[in-house]
Amino acid sequence: MKNFIVILILAGASSCGSTNKVHISVQKPSPVTLPAYAQKAGIINRSETDPKNQIFDMVDIVLSMESAVLDKEGAAASIDALQYTLGQNDRFSTVSTVKEKLYRQSTSGVFPAPLAWPDIEKIAQNSNTDLLFSLEVFDTESKVSYATGTKTLETPLGKVPMVEHIATMVTRVRTGWRIYAPRERQILDEYMMYNTLSFEGRGINPAAALAAMLERKEAVKATGNSAGEAYGQRILPYYLRVSRDYYVKGSESLKTAKRKAQGGNWNGAAELWKKETNNNEAKIAGRASYNMAIINEINGNLDEAIGWAQKAYEDYSIRLALRYIKVLENRKISNSILADQAKR
Repeated sequence: MKNFIVILILAGASSCGSTNKVHISVQKPSPVTLPAYAQKAGIINRSETDPKNQIFDMVDIVLSMESAVLDKEGAAASIDALQYTLGQNDRFSTVSTVKEKLYRQSTSGVFPAPLAWPDIEKIAQNSNTDLLFSLEVFDTESKVSYATGTKTLETPLGKVPMVEHIATMVTRVRTGWRIYAPRERQILDEYMMYNTLSFEGRGINPAAALAAMLERKEAVKATGNSAGEAYGQRILPYYLRVSRDYYVKGSESLKTAKRKAQGGNWNGAAELWKKETNNNEAKIAGRASYNMAIINEINGNLDEAIGWAQKAYEDYSIRLALRYIKVLENRKISNSILADQAKR
């Protein structure tokens, strides 16, 4: 069974001289590799600032009281989403939230110092977990600007012009995560995410305009939810859309193969390319050899693809092939990592 899947997305999307592009989806290893023994995950929330430091955390933050509520509710949404995402993955036997109250000492938007290992080990032991996913930062920082305009108000006496106040708020949401592995005393990952939300409210005065931005709370919670879900995906392999160039000019067979590829008949195109690798004209044989590397990558045969690319470069001096060899070798390394992650 192959360790990756290649999906054909689009063929012949663009032409550049003698080549066309084919777009494929390539599986990449997960950004975070977890130890094989880790079957029980715990999630902790230390995104709230220690109450004794909150006076410094709120300096220069517009609507600080509301921001504190938004931070708390957004963090809760993020924790719930991470727990759900991890629970959907059969990588763990259990995923639980740790109820112990933890605080960070730093100001908003900055990773706090890591938790002490004795504390981590105690939490892991009490919660019967192998790994601890920690929400270390969840901060909303908002800036409000005001403007005025005019609008016409319908009244029993007719249309009356009035001044309308417009409040525009930009809210930046920062979400920071760590993964603690108590057994090795290692931090497996540290990752910060950023989102920017924009809101507009209108009213007869600045306060009314600000109050009109009712969707802000739900938007921050939705952002927290998305951040938790996205972070849960960091332990999973993912797909990346990439493009490859293949030759379509040089002989009638290459032109015919182009039409077959554009019609989705890649096997038919490969048959023509294989025949053209024996062409007496070096340039055509080299291009066909390079194309054979492409079709072998599409079919998941990386060793054969590397062999054909090496032949195209070494025997026929096809310059595209040299870069392509490196791409294919990197894919082999990625597949090895994928295979190792699958065993875990």
